[in-house]
Amino acid sequence: MDLDLRQVRYAVALADELHFGRAAARLTIAQQTLSSQITTLEKRLGVPLFTRDRRHVALTPAGEIFIQRGRRLLADAQRLIDDVTRSQTPLRIDVLTDGLTPSVLVQHLRAQSPCLPFEVFQSQGLAAALPRLLTGDLDLAFGRVHGLGRPLPAALATMPVRLEPLGVILPDGHPLTAHDQVPLAALAAHPLLVHTADEAAEWRDWIDEALTAFGLRVALRVRGHGRAALHATVAARGYPAFGPTTGHLPDGLTARPLTDPVPLYPWHAVWNPTTTSPALNRTLHLIHTYAQDHHWHRRPANDWWLPEPDRQALHSTN
Repeated sequence: MDLDLRQVRYAVALADELHFGRAAARLTIAQQTLSSQITTLEKRLGVPLFTRDRRHVALTPAGEIFIQRGRRLLADAQRLIDDVTRSQTPLRIDVLTDGLTPSVLVQHLRAQSPCLPFEVFQSQGLAAALPRLLTGDLDLAFGRVHGLGRPLPAALATMPVRLEPLGVILPDGHPLTAHDQVPLAALAAHPLLVHTADEAAEWRDWIDEALTAFGLRVALRVRGHGRAALHATVAARGYPAFGPTTGHLPDGLTARPLTDPVPLYPWHAVWNPTTTSPALNRTLHLIHTYAQDHHWHRRPANDWWLPEPDRQALHSTN
């Protein structure tokens, strides 16, 4: 027997109102139409769902069962519609800026799921992306979840993605290029360029924590966006700067790993659970699998460093 969801919806509305006139008004149909459809449904089922007279409408025992399961059926049908239609809406992913870990992940997503539609945004910092995550204008963002200037909103969900070893970007000819690996203590003799975007409170906080922890000095603070601007400023001013050691470097610059300890930058995926969809769930699965396959969660064998809030959070999850 086929069941008409429209008739199920009519029966649920009548069960809610227990009055044909009010139920018909709620459904924006004629009362006669509602009565006719309920009668047709009862004939199809072979049992009465309602008892009614001129003054009262009530559910029969069979009606109680039908309405209870009918509500679930309607809810499942709505979820199916939402999932199908939402899966065709492009995911809105914030990668902060070019050339960082989130950009690597987006390239992987394109390769693994070419049919997965998404749009890429650059907010320059997780702190700047949070309001759009909360309003549902973004589906997924990345960044460090501490040092944002305020606690991460409890409404948002997070997933650890990477503990990225950071290095130092150097102009060719700088004394530190003589090292294959640069001990953090050696940076104390060479004032640093601090290049941050106003929107990247969490990155600025990470640098300030490192400066304090290792007694490092600042030669120049510059506001700017993206790795290209950082590289151009290092080349022009001649000061070393914290940065990733992977990826393309322009001529005239060199990257060296930092050691004793290895400074780590903790990347998380951040999303709003109230706007999840099958496409977002698949994306998170692909990200988690990629991170696992590339051992991104593994801590270095040698001594390593994280700012204290990040270290405490890491220990609390182990």
